Amino acid sequence: MAIKKIEHTAIIVENLDESIAFYEKILNFKVRTTVNTDKRKLGFLHVQNQPNVEIELIEELTDVKKPATNGVFDHLAFAVDNLEKTIEELEAKGIEFPEPPRISAASGDKTIFFKGINGELLQLIER
Repeated sequence: MAIKKIEHTAIIVENLDESIAFYEKILNFKVRTTVNTDKRKLGFLHVQNQPNVEIELIEELTDVKKPATNGVFDHLAFAVDNLEKTIEELEAKGIEFPEPPRISAASGDKTIFFKGINGELLQLIER
């Protein structure tokens, strides 16, 4: 068996519509489709001009106390061309960065973390 690619990353969100707006307006994603299964509302989004880079947003519609029962989501990382410029653009849109950029111990690239609308940890990496 050979794994070909990461298909998508699923994120539990509190409000699908607000989360879609965040990912579209702030992070430049585009909605591929949304689905309501009566138990969950799902949104599938991809990076503009990169339809193979996709995330799934999940809003639980039932009374689930701990919806992330299939493991822990740690963070979602996005590659950018110019970290400083991207930080400036996001700050202009209201994003706050708790710490300054640093050098990634794993790759040696410049990186910074911030929180999404649902408290999800997001990372930018200059590549």
